[in-house]
Amino acid sequence: MSNKSNLSEYFANDPPSFFDELTNKPKQPKEISTESIVSGSGGNSNNMLSSTFAGFFQPPEFVETPEVDEPIKVTDEVRNLWELPRENDHSKLIMPGIHLQHDLPDPISVAVTQHLGEAELANRKILGVDDVTQDERGLRNLIHAGCLRTAVNLTGRLLTVYGQGYGRAGQPAKHSPHSLQLWFTRLALLAKLGEFELLQKEAEPFGQLTAPDVFYDFYLEMYNGKSGSIACFSFRLLLAELPIYMGKPHIALDRLSELHVTSTEIKQHFIQLQNKTAEEFWQKRCERVLHSIINCGLMMKKFSMIDDIMDGTLLKRSNLSKDDQRSLYSAWGRIYLQIGDIFGAEQKFAVSRRLREMNSAPDLRDLMDKGLIAVAKNDFPEAYLIFQKALHLDSGNTLILNNMGVCLLYAGKLKDAINLYEHAINQNPQRSLNESLLVNLSTLYELESNNSKAKKFNLLRLINRYKPDLNISIEICLKLQTVN
Repeated sequence: MSNKSNLSEYFANDPPSFFDELTNKPKQPKEISTESIVSGSGGNSNNMLSSTFAGFFQPPEFVETPEVDEPIKVTDEVRNLWELPRENDHSKLIMPGIHLQHDLPDPISVAVTQHLGEAELANRKILGVDDVTQDERGLRNLIHAGCLRTAVNLTGRLLTVYGQGYGRAGQPAKHSPHSLQLWFTRLALLAKLGEFELLQKEAEPFGQLTAPDVFYDFYLEMYNGKSGSIACFSFRLLLAELPIYMGKPHIALDRLSELHVTSTEIKQHFIQLQNKTAEEFWQKRCERVLHSIINCGLMMKKFSMIDDIMDGTLLKRSNLSKDDQRSLYSAWGRIYLQIGDIFGAEQKFAVSRRLREMNSAPDLRDLMDKGLIAVAKNDFPEAYLIFQKALHLDSGNTLILNNMGVCLLYAGKLKDAINLYEHAINQNPQRSLNESLLVNLSTLYELESNNSKAKKFNLLRLINRYKPDLNISIEICLKLQTVN
């Protein structure tokens, strides 16, 4: 896909990481998500916090910001600058290929057929590969509609046109900005869908994008002497983070550290040239890598390293806005909650509040921080009231609704929690049928009675009609047994 393509809609409903709002400035603030109540062991307040922290890594927004929307405008020479490979790398060209002979199947259709039958399946109306144009515009339309598996299948068709389709791995290939953007989009979609085994296989030929044939300089005549990286920066970030999905954060940390070193060197290059705009552009990229390093540190429980990065780097910038400072201190406080340091979290949240405009009312971030402190103190009735206030500021926010439901459960109000979730789904099924809420509601049905299967089947009917894709399997989401 071209640099003008915007896939941000595709990632809009991800459970957020700490730093999404710093990187992408979404129109509505993203708040911390809750962990699915997979065991129903009500007393552990950390359950509400864990999904954004160690052990549950979510793909961040692996999307190169469209040039038209970038707050910092730079030339292609600035954007694409990257360290050229060493001479001994010239024999290691990148020869990727699709590893699936057939399209990705639709697991929702499979589950509906198994549990509800063909008649119910007839109510499933989603876009197919042949329903859109066979180009990046069609790909954007599929992603915007939430048909992510279909979008993966379309990337397979488009890459086959480039001679990089099924069975072509290990065969010579020429690369262009368009072909590499297609690969980036495909791999990011696979990460989003949790197809990690396929992701690892198809990403392997790219390494860390150090081969010479992903640089314009390799194609002297084709690009009229243009220099720099053909692959976008977000592709490099995705590949560096890939080991996290495979449960190997220590490898990802090494790769991300190397990526940060190179990015810092490029920033220093522009400092020497006294190019303030380019310096600021690469400073933002350095920070994006640091955010990922912190996520690695959380998984590895390297909390002192995280403190050093937060205090010694991210918060030291002289031109950091008050809003960005607030976001960082709020994120820092939530990290302290994860390690059980409620006092430390309260201190960070207090700094965040002081940075708010004087005399202004508490906003969504303040209320979420306050609610999470109440959760950490096992004061679930108070946390519920705080999250309820937050919901008034962002009506229909499923993350807040999810928090409220968990608070009701931990306060011993099982039926109220079920009613809250069911009401949210009935009011806005497209928005509320997200994975965390579905897992929680399915678990609540099991806690309520032995007749939970019928209610789960009703959820499956709604998913069939309103959800093109889910990020986790139906069996996990609804806790249904596969029919053999």
